[in-house]
Amino acid sequence: MTVVWSQVVGQAEAVEVLTKAANAAAMIVRGEQAAAGGMTHAWLFTGPPGSGRSVAARAFAAALQCDSGTGCGECSGCRTTMAGTHADVRLVVPEGLSISVAEMRALVQTAARRPTNGRWQVVIIEDADRLTEGAANALLKAVEEPPERTVFLLCAPSDHPDDVSVTIRSRCRGVSLRIPPAKAIAEVLVERDSVDPDTAQWAASVCGGHVGRARRLATDEAARERRAAVLRIPLGLRRPGDVFTLADELVKAAETEASEQSESRDEVEREALKTALGAGGTGKGTASATRGSAGALKELERRQKSRATRTQRDTLDLALVDLAGFYRDVLVTNSGSDAALNHPDHANDARTAAASWSPESTLRRLEAVLACREALELNVKPRIAVEAMVTTLYYG
Repeated sequence: MTVVWSQVVGQAEAVEVLTKAANAAAMIVRGEQAAAGGMTHAWLFTGPPGSGRSVAARAFAAALQCDSGTGCGECSGCRTTMAGTHADVRLVVPEGLSISVAEMRALVQTAARRPTNGRWQVVIIEDADRLTEGAANALLKAVEEPPERTVFLLCAPSDHPDDVSVTIRSRCRGVSLRIPPAKAIAEVLVERDSVDPDTAQWAASVCGGHVGRARRLATDEAARERRAAVLRIPLGLRRPGDVFTLADELVKAAETEASEQSESRDEVEREALKTALGAGGTGKGTASATRGSAGALKELERRQKSRATRTQRDTLDLALVDLAGFYRDVLVTNSGSDAALNHPDHANDARTAAASWSPESTLRRLEAVLACREALELNVKPRIAVEAMVTTLYYG
């Protein structure tokens, strides 16, 4: 397996399909006749969180831009694509809660240009399920009548109409990814990130098949502590007052993490924009150049606030996934099944809970966590949604 494809963990079938398509694309670039169906202009990568949808899409983009068409990892096309600096590869990552129609129209216009290096214009849209209706319609027009050398790579949790419109899905070739096995994740952590084998095996066993999460847990003490704090909640609810204390801690932890992630980036963006608008300049015309800076700075602040909101909700959602996994472990333990646990390092806590709670009350708790996730998706205030959930966790 080449360097580029080695980034795609535990997805042998998908890699085989994409490798053949990249080879066909290379033949098209050379002016040769490629096999029918080998390459197409729109692809939809689906799979659960952590399965590597965007990693697979970026690896495919690198193979499309590769001088040899194999994804060698050594040529300029591969290296710049994987680094995110290739002139003909555009990565769309929604910084707010959705991707707007204005963003998509601008992107479609840019994607219509001929590639600068004579190969392909590639557009990767992460979280395509966050497209607004208007943005999806703008994208649909481009997918229906694509420029000759433009390829759209969409990433979404599933091909369900709630995630991707039926009309867009019907015009894309699907690539379905599965949850990578723990063994494959552990091997990657050891070989690529130099994590010691024991830590790698532990992180792979508790990450829920999410490669990026496994890497954070293996290398970041703060991430391990956040997970441990979340998993202390189920057995830490001993009296009514604990409901609001633990709910407050959960929300504040998400706010703090979002703030830490945003602060340094926000400041860099503000300074870069001020410089671009002529701040600090003394030359002729500086005054007129900076006159409209207030509006531009206000728009930047709006985008940064939207990004912080999304980061907070994504952090909360990760905590909720951990909680749901714990209640699922309690049900598994209660049933006597030998199915693998989501949190094997908390097996004793699961046994304690299983001895105290009926399966019915455990299921009600699990449903409360899932309902909280849905409430956050519907833009319910995080504190209200979390307090309602934790109240059910306490009373069962």
